[in-house]
Amino acid sequence: MDNENENRNETRNVVEEIVALIRGNKPDRELREKLEDYHDSDIADAIELITKEERKKLYHILGAEKASDIFAYLEDPEEFITELDIRSAAKIIENMDADDAVDVLEEVDEETQEKIISLMDDESSQDIKLIQSYEDDEIGSKMTTNFVVIKNNLTIKQAMKELIRQADENDNISTIYVVDKDEKFYGVIDLKDLIRAREFAKLESLIVTSYPYVHDHDKIDVSIEKIKDYAEDSIPVLSEDDIVLGVITSQDIIEVVDDEMGDDYAKLAGLTSEEDLKETLPQSMKKRLPWLVTLLFLGLMVSTVVGLFEKVVSELAIVVCFQSLILDMAGNVGTQSLAVTIRVLMDEHLKTSEKVKFVFKEMRVGFFNGLLLGSLAFMGIGLYVTLLKHYPTHFSFAVAACVGGSLWIAMIVSSLVGTLVPMFFHKLKVDPAVASGPLITTVNDLVAVVTYYGCAWIFLINLFHAMG
Repeated sequence: MDNENENRNETRNVVEEIVALIRGNKPDRELREKLEDYHDSDIADAIELITKEERKKLYHILGAEKASDIFAYLEDPEEFITELDIRSAAKIIENMDADDAVDVLEEVDEETQEKIISLMDDESSQDIKLIQSYEDDEIGSKMTTNFVVIKNNLTIKQAMKELIRQADENDNISTIYVVDKDEKFYGVIDLKDLIRAREFAKLESLIVTSYPYVHDHDKIDVSIEKIKDYAEDSIPVLSEDDIVLGVITSQDIIEVVDDEMGDDYAKLAGLTSEEDLKETLPQSMKKRLPWLVTLLFLGLMVSTVVGLFEKVVSELAIVVCFQSLILDMAGNVGTQSLAVTIRVLMDEHLKTSEKVKFVFKEMRVGFFNGLLLGSLAFMGIGLYVTLLKHYPTHFSFAVAACVGGSLWIAMIVSSLVGTLVPMFFHKLKVDPAVASGPLITTVNDLVAVVTYYGCAWIFLINLFHAMG
């Protein structure tokens, strides 16, 4: 037990050890060798705790290549890049993977960005410009150019030599990409298969030709659906001509999925993207205001509809007590259907017949959930109004029937709205997440109000002549 506690304490103090090491006035060579024993992520954490002058000295000791590995783990690398002179910054970014370099450059101003790129070697600057040429929602914007590629006509020995040569520049070597004589994607070889292969074996026997891939201009959400079921270290990104432009690594896939989930969550709230802690007040307001203004007018429409039922409210004041119950349940059902529908719509190969089947399934779910909850509401509200509010039994259960029936109808309609609205926007090529979330909530409020007060007006006042 003591050993376990010791190990936990050691792990917890690794960053402090590194900080003490950096400040220990050791000779440069000794410090560099000792830091090799620590993970780049821990060194990155330590860098955030030391002074600007200590950092500059450390970068010089480590060299640009090692510093670039550490910068890939920094939370806000741009903050530290701006501490360096332009040439040192260019050297570090030049040694980073192209996708990481693009992320850092996005955070500096355009003039500084251009200066840094101009000081980089041709290969690095071209890779960065390639990734920057894609829209943010295209999978090409998330790829890295760090990969090994060989021709399919090599021998085993030639393939090993080529792997060793390229591994000096590219460390993603667990999957080796193979192209044909026209430089088109042909397949992949697993590193361990190449290492174990006999020299006299045919390279062709090691190549997996039915390997998943995506195209550079494919939308990210579509690409993720396509590749997430494959447990591969990396997936090739091809041009329209099937030339390998880059790869999406498993780490990239995790980051992309995390970003997509964050964006979708934000969109369901009516925001254009996830808010950043560094955003200014005007920027945050600008993101939220468009939908809020739209919803204000839709909300006024709901209030206007309630005003049309002023007679119901004046004659049956008790029905107001249960309005929020109908609105909340309708909103919950609509949101549930929306979430499920957006998930289903991510499958671009979904047939029309399957969509129709899905709509009816959601309606059935709303029907039976509404029937169950409407029945429970009928019994609970009937007893509540009779025993606690001391209204006559027949009146109490008439109101309860109105609430239960309205709840049932509202849940069916809300299920339908929550399913059809995102499908409609998807058909128009509008993102259903950003267009549907707040809209469905307000539409369901409108449905619930009309249903509830309409039932109260028709059944309680006109048919049964009930008076509160």
